[in-house]
Amino acid sequence: MADVVCVGIMVADVVAKPVDVWPERGKLALVGRMELHTGGCAANTAVGLARIGIETGVIGRVGRDGFGDFIVRKLKREGVDTSGVVKDREALTSSTMVMVHGDGERSFLHYLGANAKLTAGDVKWDLVSGAEILHVAGAFLMPALDGEPTARLLQEARARGITTALDTGWDSMGNWMSVLAPVLPYVDIFLPSIEEARMLTGEEEPERIARDLVERGVGVVGLKMGERGCYLHTRAEAMAISAYKIDPVDATGAGDAFVAGFLTGVLRGWDLERTGHFANAVGALCTQAIGTTAGIKSLAETERFMANTPLRTNGVLPATGSGSV
Repeated sequence: MADVVCVGIMVADVVAKPVDVWPERGKLALVGRMELHTGGCAANTAVGLARIGIETGVIGRVGRDGFGDFIVRKLKREGVDTSGVVKDREALTSSTMVMVHGDGERSFLHYLGANAKLTAGDVKWDLVSGAEILHVAGAFLMPALDGEPTARLLQEARARGITTALDTGWDSMGNWMSVLAPVLPYVDIFLPSIEEARMLTGEEEPERIARDLVERGVGVVGLKMGERGCYLHTRAEAMAISAYKIDPVDATGAGDAFVAGFLTGVLRGWDLERTGHFANAVGALCTQAIGTTAGIKSLAETERFMANTPLRTNGVLPATGSGSV
């Protein structure tokens, strides 16, 4: 039985590195490396949790094609329960072309595919009901689930005693808070990137962003800030947690890895600071290999990394309270 069920986008990622110059129209450019990986917030977070040692299931849609078969096979090999994956008879599997720049930053070309048809009706409650956490992964990239349908899904999960979590993608349509506002009152744990959170709230500083989201009903806000680490905020405490000193190889999937680390801390009842450090470590390790999940390690290996890797220095705000996440 899964402890965490991830509902959301599942993607086949074609990753190329390095891509610092786009080829001229009609021309060809060589890259040093090109690989096929599983991607999408739900698949990435599920694999990350499974690597750490958490029993995990995933619910999503793929096409009846080679990319879809690849994603399901990979998830099964990682020990993820794929019984909630629907194989769409019409839509193709969602896919992304990931261009990794020389400094590790990425640019994307994305095809929504089967993810666009994922609905709340695809959620198998016999899989979810035994879980401790239901994580909706990829808001703004699931047009049939975004907004009110997600709100009703999370409300039902809460009614069943399940902790709810949410992660967002980039809203290329620019709807932002108009889509997410009805969802936030039912979100126990919200883990957006700082860039996405700025667009949602219209605020710039992490403290003001997080306060706005908590006032809208979120229980715990964790802002992913890359090399600046993360900023965590609840009604009881707030803190900035430094990132680890590393040289990134590929930042693809690091945000989803952070989510896997954070949800691990929640499951284990760790306090907010320990949870944030662990989440930063899982995200950091993810950047040490090409692809969305290749760098993620077990719980023990991650803890060794934490013990042996120095932090960047950006300070930690004093907590205004204490307790577990």
